[in-house]
Amino acid sequence: MIEQLSLGAVYLGEGRCAFRVWAPRARNVAVHLDAPREQVIPLARGKRGHHHGVAAGVEPGSLYFYRLDGREERPDPASRYQPQGVHGPSQVVDPRAFAWSDHCWFGPHHRDLVLYELHVGTFTPEGTFEAVIPHLDELRKLGVTAIELMPVAQFPGSRNWGYDGVYPFAVQNSYGGPEGLRRLVDACHARGLAVILDVVYNHLGPEGNYLEDFAPYFTDRYRTPWGAALNFDGPDSDEVRRFFIENALYWLTDFHIDGFRLDAIHAIMDQAAQPFLAELTAAVHQRAERLGYRVLVIAESDLNDARVIRPRAAGGYGFDAQWADDFHHALHALLTGERNGYYRDFGTLQHLARAFRNGYVYTGQYSAYRRRRHGNMPHQCAGHRFVVFAQNHDQVGNRAGGDRLSTLTSFSGLKLAACAVMCSPFVPLLFMGEEYGETAPFQYFTSHSDRELVEAVRKRRREEFAAFSWDEVPDPQDETTFLRSRLQHDLRRQGRHRALYELYRELIRLRRELPALAELNRENVEVGVYERERVLSVRRWCGNDEVWIIFSFGTTGVTVTLPVPPGRWRKLLDTAEARWLGEGSPVPLELESAGEARITLPPETCLLFARMEEE
Repeated sequence: MIEQLSLGAVYLGEGRCAFRVWAPRARNVAVHLDAPREQVIPLARGKRGHHHGVAAGVEPGSLYFYRLDGREERPDPASRYQPQGVHGPSQVVDPRAFAWSDHCWFGPHHRDLVLYELHVGTFTPEGTFEAVIPHLDELRKLGVTAIELMPVAQFPGSRNWGYDGVYPFAVQNSYGGPEGLRRLVDACHARGLAVILDVVYNHLGPEGNYLEDFAPYFTDRYRTPWGAALNFDGPDSDEVRRFFIENALYWLTDFHIDGFRLDAIHAIMDQAAQPFLAELTAAVHQRAERLGYRVLVIAESDLNDARVIRPRAAGGYGFDAQWADDFHHALHALLTGERNGYYRDFGTLQHLARAFRNGYVYTGQYSAYRRRRHGNMPHQCAGHRFVVFAQNHDQVGNRAGGDRLSTLTSFSGLKLAACAVMCSPFVPLLFMGEEYGETAPFQYFTSHSDRELVEAVRKRRREEFAAFSWDEVPDPQDETTFLRSRLQHDLRRQGRHRALYELYRELIRLRRELPALAELNRENVEVGVYERERVLSVRRWCGNDEVWIIFSFGTTGVTVTLPVPPGRWRKLLDTAEARWLGEGSPVPLELESAGEARITLPPETCLLFARMEEE
């Protein structure tokens, strides 16, 4: 367990600053201060190649490089700020200078989570943390309880998704730097919103990546789809682990972050008896206990392996939750009819039914896309262990054109998608703009300065889409690719966009107020599949409270007889009604069931009933 943060430049006050860097590949390391006055401070070499020392005459805002063996000068691997970009000097920052106002903040309970993923650069025209703040009240009004920021660690240039970051401790300069992020987090907490941060511990970007000059951060024993793998289990890997664990604790301590989404943990190669991921989750949870507020650690994993979300005591990694891609794929394939790439493994109502029951669709069955069996059953994993979505940055942005669901399905399909996610027994996530049917694409964009890297990225993007038969891949380096990906917030007030927004608000309200929807318990879920009629029937209950949800995925109306417990049922939501800009519904406000009910369903409709108490 790391008791205190020590890597990088730690300002001590009164003009004194402690410096520590892991650099076993250098015999001598000195701090070369450029500003406010130039000076060179030699560091003492300690155990395991750590170089450290305390310098006087250093104030917040001082710029510095590390000088390695008297020759090469490099930014600090644990730099807190890179005001001049990935190739420029690092800057000393004093986190104590910020006046936090969130002293009574504890964070939301997992049952109350409604996540909202956003990219700072495209969420507003300004593309800054500060510009997000005026939108927080609207997100709170929608019912969101936590925003999930795509990575904000320093990346090359000013346009990037964030997964090319090379300084994990430094907050992106073009977004507003560390001061801007602190202001955003404090503003979120003031409105009852948690902040989840997307962090990338499976690789670092290529441009500005000087870590190998310091130490063996990488290994050639493994490869990732994005380049060299980080060294989590080879010689000197203890210090690599320390670097990233200290990074997570830094976000918690210095920025009051409420949790993390770890990118692509399946690309973290680690054969150690004590896995890095379990060590990381333990450290984060221990620090959260000391800080006194709830912290979540969410994994992105396509392994369908329940070890990810099982407790460490049960042999798991101890993550609080994971993104459930299978739920998305099953829903997307039904709504769009797509069957290329990984969607070839989906497309039936049985797939969505399995997703509702298990979180995973593939729990050991043969996957045609992978050409092997895939996944295992998540026994004893509660519903709050799964984060589900109809869209996210990957599933939109990793299409050749960055097409949103609003351009791939009908308006009725969008309403179905909203209902499926919000009525599931899992934690829901919305991708920015989804709540009102944003039509602007979210495309992949970069602003690299290395011409060879630019061409390599262009080539890789074209190759990635070969399995999907998608043409016309936008140029990531072209600024217009970035500009066309910005949100159009004004759409929320117009026509169908407004109706969809109000539907999301209503769904979130019902989810919050109905115990049967609020309780994230997979055991209290019953799913019926009527493939011929294209109907899915879902019952959920908590104590005496019970709801019945009917999804009609057919493109024509259908009459179907469905089993439902005896009693009276009151209709709470019907997406075919005029209120939601539907064409009208023949379904009455109340149903009487003697064990089954015969219902005529309009095409692409969702109905939500609540069981009425007997008088």
